[in-house]
Amino acid sequence: MIKNSCLLLLFITLCTFSQNPKSPKTDFTKMYLPVWLEATEHCLAVAQAMPDSLYAYRPTEVNKTFAEQMVHIAAASELLTKRYVEGLEVKPDTPDASQFSKAGIIEMLRKSFAYTEDVISTIGQEKLDETCTMYHSGNTVSRAFALFYVQDHMANHRAKANLYLRMNAIDPPEYTW
Repeated sequence: MIKNSCLLLLFITLCTFSQNPKSPKTDFTKMYLPVWLEATEHCLAVAQAMPDSLYAYRPTEVNKTFAEQMVHIAAASELLTKRYVEGLEVKPDTPDASQFSKAGIIEMLRKSFAYTEDVISTIGQEKLDETCTMYHSGNTVSRAFALFYVQDHMANHRAKANLYLRMNAIDPPEYTW
């Protein structure tokens, strides 16, 4: 009886791990997911490095505040994933950063990054092979390539946020690649 129970438990465990919805479906997404996860962890580290009291900091009047940079990253990561990777019709809707605490913004980032992670984990090769036209450049790229755009956009604004840290005598988190 114990032997049968152990075999049943082993079978259930193996079935659960083999059908894990977080396991990417394509060779590309298997390669890309660790890259996305590393990039998002670095971005979260940048967001955490800035003290609450400096989230409203902006270097000049024409620049976004640190909070606005982080909220922009969160809103745009999900928007760009929906628009270019999934092919959904969506319009920008960036929340007012001044209405959120540091903790609220970090949670917003986590949710946005998790959304893209879920898409990376579930999208199929047929969808990745479709093409889309990039709004600003007019370039036609594959939906797989569009994932690089989502990450590049995040890295662009994260790099700006790194400068905000340095301008306040805060060392940014160590780059890990």
